Amino acid sequence: MNIDRRTAVVTGGATGIGESITMKFCSEGYNVIVADLNKKRGKQISQTSSKQSGNIIFCETDVTEQKSIKHLLDFSISNFENINILINNAGVAGAKGWENESVSREEDWKASWEVNILGLINVTNEFLPELQKNSGSRIVNIASVSGRQGRPSLPHYSSTKAAVINFTKSLHKRLENSDISVNAVCPGLIWTPMWEQVGLRYSNTQEKYKGFEAREVFDDMVKENIPLRRETSLQDVANLVFFLVSLDSSSFSGQAINVDGGFFLN
Repeated sequence: MNIDRRTAVVTGGATGIGESITMKFCSEGYNVIVADLNKKRGKQISQTSSKQSGNIIFCETDVTEQKSIKHLLDFSISNFENINILINNAGVAGAKGWENESVSREEDWKASWEVNILGLINVTNEFLPELQKNSGSRIVNIASVSGRQGRPSLPHYSSTKAAVINFTKSLHKRLENSDISVNAVCPGLIWTPMWEQVGLRYSNTQEKYKGFEAREVFDDMVKENIPLRRETSLQDVANLVFFLVSLDSSSFSGQAINVDGGFFLN
């Protein structure tokens, strides 16, 4: 393995948005550590790097467990020595929204917050000393446009993503005397395994979508809500993330950038 290349850690890097980021980085010649609970998919992705210009290795990781995060850091350093990039992407959609009586259950809120924000904070805190050793390090947090406006159908998810945006800005201010940039990316409607779960939830709870397949729900929402009349692709998100970790983005920090086809205007 080439330890002289830039090295990125991608949490939740085995599926969906995380997978697209992993593959983009690898195609650009980066070393990538995929940190994910999906052991089967993680190992499959790591085997594809032989066909790319970069390297991918997998580390089974639970971002809600401090020991697992510490193991991820040790594993990353032992394989590549220098870590330059941290992509906090691990996340869950969370419990059903206010159409469900269990919305106020404490365990539902904890489940979302422990992964989407506390996990992100703990991973960042663990890796930050290592990132500070290397000039031009980058942190990108995957948030959501749902974190900008709130969604009654996804209150747990929306509130955690709002916290991710605010944490990004706070961390930027903490690091303002260093050359580490910190940004958030806010995807809009994008077809992923997580959104498939959300689509099924809508079809089961909202009268308008009764009897719809998850993909039909998604397509209808794109048609009604996206000015550009096209869904955001996984590659759209990966391209933006790659720009934010590149040297071309040296003036970007403390920003939360939408990639949503004009769905939400700041």
